Amino acid sequence: MISRQWLGSLVSALSAPVLLAFAPAAAGLVAEPPSCREVHFADVGWSDVTATTTLVMVTLEDLGYAPRATLVSVPVTYESMKSERIDAFLGNWMPAQVDTRRPYIDDGSIEIIRANLTGAKFTLAVPDYLYAAGLHDFKDIHRFADRLGHRIYGIEPGNNGNRIVQGMIDRNEFLLGDFRLVDSSEQGMLAEVERSVATRSPIVFLAWEPHPMNMRFPIRYLSGGDATFGPNYGGATVWTLTRRGLAQRCPNLGRFLANVEFTTRGEDELMLSVQSGTAVEVAARAWLGAHPDVRSAWLEGVTTYDGHVPARTTGPRRLFTGDGVEAWLSDHKIPVGAAIATAIDAIKRHGAGVFSTISAVTNGSVSLAVTALRSVPAMVMIIGFAALAWWLQRSWKLALFVTMALMFIMNQGYWAATLETLALVLVAALITITLGIPLGIAAAHRPRLHAALRPALDLMQTLPTFVYLIPTLVLFGLGVVPAIISTVIFALPAPVRLTQLGIASTPRALLEAGDAFGATPWQRLTKIELPSAFPLILEGVTQCIMLCLSMVVIAALVGAGGLGVPVVRALNTVQVGMGFEAGLAIVLLAIVLDRISRRRER
Repeated sequence: MISRQWLGSLVSALSAPVLLAFAPAAAGLVAEPPSCREVHFADVGWSDVTATTTLVMVTLEDLGYAPRATLVSVPVTYESMKSERIDAFLGNWMPAQVDTRRPYIDDGSIEIIRANLTGAKFTLAVPDYLYAAGLHDFKDIHRFADRLGHRIYGIEPGNNGNRIVQGMIDRNEFLLGDFRLVDSSEQGMLAEVERSVATRSPIVFLAWEPHPMNMRFPIRYLSGGDATFGPNYGGATVWTLTRRGLAQRCPNLGRFLANVEFTTRGEDELMLSVQSGTAVEVAARAWLGAHPDVRSAWLEGVTTYDGHVPARTTGPRRLFTGDGVEAWLSDHKIPVGAAIATAIDAIKRHGAGVFSTISAVTNGSVSLAVTALRSVPAMVMIIGFAALAWWLQRSWKLALFVTMALMFIMNQGYWAATLETLALVLVAALITITLGIPLGIAAAHRPRLHAALRPALDLMQTLPTFVYLIPTLVLFGLGVVPAIISTVIFALPAPVRLTQLGIASTPRALLEAGDAFGATPWQRLTKIELPSAFPLILEGVTQCIMLCLSMVVIAALVGAGGLGVPVVRALNTVQVGMGFEAGLAIVLLAIVLDRISRRRER
């Protein structure tokens, strides 16, 4: 008989080669460590980076990972990767970000995975009709300075492209020293480009490829920027970066990121789908479904998070995976956003004349205010503010504080920005008070009007300011106009409510006395109600001024200038000192305006 020990040895000998043959494959099917499941990506808000990041995220979701995207600026992205709060970044445009990236590469806190896109562009551009008029090169820009309004339009403050343009202005390269960079955002800049193209107005702006703007607008890239943006019209390569050691700690994730590669055509297709109204995740899954070869290339040698072979195709992801009312509701979305977008488009088409008139009046008012403030010598203005504070409040301590506060702002180098902010606040507050007090009076005398105004005022106070900043940006373009209109909408409820409350709270005995002496409605209003309501009306005016000033940072996002610009720039570039200086200037200006405008204590 064959012994049991000999049989076991035979089986072991015969099975060893088989096990060895499958050992590499088995070794590959190993789950990632738990710390690798959540993958944090940086999304800097550019259409192309949002598109590529979403493509990668939906693929990782299919693999069982839990990707997250955080909306941050480029400098904050690098700082967050250094502190290991961000794992990966797919939007390292080079050479535009060379100076920003260098210190993190030198200290080893960021690792370069691969180039995920080649053949990109990033430089200044103009519409084709302006190109045909002779603006072909960077050196031609100054010849069109008056027609361009001495402006070059950029994207978010602190962006590397903006920094390049601002550097050219500061060094007076190409005779651009008298130009102004208009900081805003990608979509804000594109809204201004759309308005300019529709009216065939001159405009110079930052442009790049891939991006739907290249198909949406007839644009031409300017030559002559090789020394600033790089050769071949700012020819760029986009790289994938990760935080230090990610590929070693999460090898499967590292292999996947090393496989990811895009094309300019593919990105354009996805971004066009998103701009047509499709949700970015839905568009990304549809694009991957239409390009299975791309997905297969990305998944070469890659497993799921738990070590299994990935599925061949991507599937739709629903907000509610179960059945019932939730699933039905998510599949039958009420088209609120589409309806609002259609309404705004219709208003824009049919109200161009009205919007042009409003823009001209508002721009003229702000420009006049800025010119008037700048025409006064700084020390004379400071003395004037101090004298006004003493005259209104009869307080030498307040006059001294006003003097010291304004001199400190000047010392920190924010005097010009403070004058711009003050002009914006004065114009916005004047418009708001002019509308708010009469509305409050009318609401106090007409209960039905008050009942109708109440929900509208509630909406104006509670709706996030960015929401109504969007339609005003579309309708009026970049600059002070959307900033003023958004500020008025935000600040209007205060004077309306407090005026209505003051008028409605007039003592009945005073009203009856007026009626007994035969007072007319106008006399009743001017001799009884307004004097009685004056403290509350003045409180409404003070709150209105403070609310207008509180919009200063948001106004900077639409190119309005002022003290909000250094705050936003400091936020986007992680400059703590600049942010604190500008923030302190805003606080001091707010205190000065509040103390001057409030009712004097007796």
